[in-house]
Order: sequence, then C-alpha cells, then structure tokens
Amino acid sequence: MIRYYTREKRRLVELTEPEPGCWVNLTPPFAPDELEDFARRFEFDPVFLTDSLDLDERARYERDEDIRFILVNTPVFNPENADPESMGGEFNEAIYITVPIGIVLTIEHVITISAFETPVLDMFISNKVRNFNPVDEKRFVLQVLEQNVYRFLSCLKRLNLQRNRIEKELMHSSRNAELKQLLSIEKSLVYFVNSLNANELLKMKVKRTDFLHINGDEDLTDLFEDIIIDNSQALSMSNVYTNILNGTMDAYSSIISNNLNQVIHRLTVLTVVLMVPTLISSFYGMNIPNGMPEHPWAFYGLIIGTGMLTGFLYWFMQRRRYF
Repeated sequence: MIRYYTREKRRLVELTEPEPGCWVNLTPPFAPDELEDFARRFEFDPVFLTDSLDLDERARYERDEDIRFILVNTPVFNPENADPESMGGEFNEAIYITVPIGIVLTIEHVITISAFETPVLDMFISNKVRNFNPVDEKRFVLQVLEQNVYRFLSCLKRLNLQRNRIEKELMHSSRNAELKQLLSIEKSLVYFVNSLNANELLKMKVKRTDFLHINGDEDLTDLFEDIIIDNSQALSMSNVYTNILNGTMDAYSSIISNNLNQVIHRLTVLTVVLMVPTLISSFYGMNIPNGMPEHPWAFYGLIIGTGMLTGFLYWFMQRRRYF
C-alpha cells in the first residue's frame, strides 16, 4: 500500500498522487512487482526497499549518487505472541521484536517503508509530532530517529514494570506461567540490546560523515546530539534490565532447586523413620514360632515398644537437624 502525505495548514493531508516535497509511506501488503515498479518510477535501486522488509537486516546507511538510504531498527509487538497487549498468559515468544524502517531520500521526496505498521511512523500520520513537515527532510529524518528512541524507552519501561509484577507473583508461587513470561521478557531485551547497539553505531557514523548535511545548522546538530544521548540511555537501560533479569532467573532457579532438595530430604528422613515399625512388624509377622504370641500382652507390648523406638529415632534425627 502506497500513501502520499503533505502538510497543509499545520495538518498532515493525504494526497492521491505524489508531488514535490511530499512524504511517501509504503506499508504491506504489496502486490507482485509493486516495489520494483515503484523504485523504477522514482529512479532508485529497488534493493533499498527489499532490504527494508528483511527482518534480519542490520541498521546501516548507503548512498547511490543523489539517493540516500538509511535503515534503522524499531520495536513492535510480536505478531506471534499470544496476547501482546495485556502481556499475559502462557507464551514463549518475545513480547517485542525489532524490525527495520527504511528511509529513502530522493531529490524531491522522503520515502519510508517497513514490513509492519510501526508505532513510530503512526505518530507522524496521526499528527502527534510537533513541528513536523515532510518538506524539511533533514528534520523529518531526525524526528523519525527521535521518535524511534522514545519508542524504545517506552517499551523498556513497560517490560520493567511487567518484570516487577511477575517477581511479586513468584514470591508466593513458582509456576511455569510466570517463568515463561520472564523468558519472553528476556528475549525482548536481547532484541533491544542488539538493535540499539546497531542504531547507535549508525548514528555515530551518520554524524561523523555528515550524511544528512546538518553540520551547518546548530538546532539540528543539537537535536541529533540529544538523539544519540537518548539512544545511549536506552542501550544502558536494556543492559541493566537484562542483567537484572538474568540474576532473577538464576536466583529463582536456585530457589526452586533448593526447595526440591528440601522436599526430597524430608521424604528420605520420613522413610527412614517409618522403616523401624515396618521392619519389626515384618519380623513378627512371619510364620515362625518365637514364643511371643503365647504372652497375653505381647501384641500391645510390641506396639508400644515399636512406637517408643520410632519416637526415639525421630527425636534423634530432629536433634541432629536432619530435617
């Protein structure tokens, strides 16, 4: 699906045909050969579009004569997740994954493409970004990078809140559902760390090579510096949350193992204590003459003696702190 946008009277307006200075947004589904025809129409390599749809592509930038291409990773809800909005239930997939957003800068247009409908670009379509104008391509690209970092920070805070809630539930019971949710959060954080690392390297290279031609504009340069700082903050948060989660998983694994050992230990002690009456009753239950059945109090004496011996063994093991 191809849509064209321009800004009129401080609002984003959708166009039926492209015009100079407009924003072109491509979202799936795509018809066969639609991307090739589109790239041929705007005179650039269709690889820029196909690479943007590859979920395994790393963040990078390229230049082909007057065409500039930037690919950056952004977080989205995992479509394979059972219930991503509530972040509940039993699921093993990551809550968030990261997908590429491709930005193609031609002489007259800014083109964006992604394999999913991303919340970052939806912010621009919904007129929720201040001072947004697709004509100013330099500021537009920086605003996309800025909103992308904000999206990472928002997702990280949500994951951290979810982790805290699960930890409180695990304090009372160790169920598989909570452990699976922690595993899903851990997978999401792994995606975030890798993508934020790649995005940071991309931004540092773009700044060093002045790929966006903003060195002469102090406002845009300061904005880019703030974006790089925020990206570093998001990366640091991802690493911290990952380390905390790894420590939490290891701690709960040790706790569960220790609880299991205690249960087995108590069952073993109980088995040893109950072995005494079982052994005595086995001996005197045999069909062997021993003189005891002729005594009128033999049965009761045997019961009392067995109970006293069992009680003594229990007291001895408890004194030695065997359980």
